Formats: sequence, C-alpha cells, structure tokens
Amino acid sequence: MGRKRAQVTLTDVAKRAGVSVATASKAINERDEVAPATRTRVLQAAEELSFQPNVLARSLISGNTRTVGLLTDELSAARFAIPVLLGAENALGNEQMSVLLCDARGDAIRRRHYIRALLARQVDGFIILGDSNEIRPSLSKEIPVPVVYAYCESDDPADLSVVADDAGGARLAAQHLVSLGRKKIAHITGDPGYRAARDRSAALIEVLDAAGLPLVGEPLFGQWSQRWGRHATARLLASHPDVDAIFCGSDQIASGVTEALRDLGRTVPEDVAIVGYDNWEVIATECRPPLTTVDLNLEQLGTTAVQHLFAALDGDRHSGVIRQPGRLVVRESTAVAGPLLSR
Repeated sequence: MGRKRAQVTLTDVAKRAGVSVATASKAINERDEVAPATRTRVLQAAEELSFQPNVLARSLISGNTRTVGLLTDELSAARFAIPVLLGAENALGNEQMSVLLCDARGDAIRRRHYIRALLARQVDGFIILGDSNEIRPSLSKEIPVPVVYAYCESDDPADLSVVADDAGGARLAAQHLVSLGRKKIAHITGDPGYRAARDRSAALIEVLDAAGLPLVGEPLFGQWSQRWGRHATARLLASHPDVDAIFCGSDQIASGVTEALRDLGRTVPEDVAIVGYDNWEVIATECRPPLTTVDLNLEQLGTTAVQHLFAALDGDRHSGVIRQPGRLVVRESTAVAGPLLSR
C-alpha cells in the first residue's frame, strides 16, 4: 500500500510564495492589508500545492461559518417544498455556502431541538421552509441570526416571507381563457381550508367581473384529487351543460376533469378548454391532452429567499411579504380552433 500523502499546510504555501505565514493567511482570507501582487503570488502557490484551507479556522477568523440552517416540517410529503429547497441549495452552493437541513415533522419539541442544535453549530442564518404557502407562527424570537421564510408566511409583519403569488397565477389563467373567447367559465378547486384555494378562486372572479362575465355556477370546492375532479365535472355539467372552460385549482383536479369530460362525450379543448395549476409535469404532460397550467416558479422562489438572506447577512434586512410571480405554461388543453374565438 502507498504512503498517505502529507497534508499541505499554510506554512508550505508561505514558503512557496516567499512570504511569512501571517501574510499568506491574510492573502487567503482576503484581508485588505495585502498588496495585490503578493495576494496573487500566494493564491497561485496555494493552487499549485492544492492547498485546502481549514474551514473551522477561517470561520474563527471571519466570525461566520458560511453555513445556513434550513428548517422544515414535512419534508417526506413535501411535493412543493422540494423545488424550493433545490432552488435555495443551488443559490447557496453558488456562493460556496453549506446547508444543514432539519425536518421537524410537525413536532414542536423536535423543532426547538433543531433550532438549538443549528445555533450550536453557529449557522449564519435560517431559512424556514413551508409546504403550503400558509401563514405560520413566527420563530424569529427564538433565533438570534437573520431568518427568511420561504413558501410560508410568518404571522409577524417584522419578518420577511417569500411566498408564491396564488392570486397572480389565477389571474394569468383567467385572462388566458378570456382572451380565447371563452364565455362560460367554471371553477373546480380543492379544500377551502387552504388559503391558496380561496385566493385563486377570488382572483378568477375578479378577472371575470372585469371582463363582464359571470362565473358559471358557484366555485366547486372539494379535495385536491383526480377523483374530486371527475365527480365535480359530472355535477357541473348536469346543471350547466353549456360550460366552455374550466379553471382547475390543481393539475390533479384538472386531470380528473379531462377524464370525466371524455367519458361524457366532450372534447378538450374544442368543447371545453381546461387550465390546471402547479405545473406538476408528471401529471400535466401525461394528461390527455397535455394541460395548460400555472407554474409556481418554486425553484426561483427558493433562490429569491436565499438572496434576501444574503442581504440580511450583509446588514440590509427587510420585512414584509414578497410574492414570487408564477408563469402560464400553454399546452394542448387550451389550443383553440379559430371559429371558437367568436363565441
């Protein structure tokens, strides 16, 4: 077996660059009192020797650990939290910062334990990650470092929260259907206990009112499921057989709606145009036909949360609520033939 390669030390870098150990340390830690030419020489020597700085030592010098704590509650079922997490992790990685992820699983005792554990590791800041865009109790009084809430809204207006713009996304969907000449638009959505369901429904009605169009029937609230989409569609068409568009509160619901329409002898989009919500691609692209839907832009939401955390770490701390815009993804479920535009 070969001998283990000796670790390169700061002394080796200083010797290669022809400077003192103190000067080499200042150059590598980006201290101002080192001349540019000297810094370049030290960094070149470090690269030639494949020198890896001691992260703990650097943190003691700089006063920060370049580590962020990310605390969530239900990661195992977090279909919406995962893209936010990916966007946040990517933004942190771009700045060579690390993430310590903790899942409290909805348990208050576990949550307090993780907050203490992360603070003991001297994280520079926290991201509190939600999974439902709902308002939640603030944790900031327990955390003495900057905190940003992502895909959830703190109930303390002094905190900064980055959430998805549910109302804005619903407006995109409604305006799209109106622009296609659809006149008899209905709404099938999920649990009214979710703020997202209520906000999307209210925004749809706003757009229709502005266009001088009534909503067909009442908003049909139910479950976030394909089964509910099928059941609600049968119910809707029994009382309103002339409906020509349905805005659905989720892609799962929209998938059930298209199945029910097909079973009832209606074609999509010729007879009825369908718009979903979430852009859950495994459903939206496999639907027959593929769904026009609203993308929540969750990875960008995670990136935005990290950018505001960086600003807070630099002393530029903000408060309030930032609503991350979504985008409309147009697919075949609203691709309308020309004659329909005059309806």
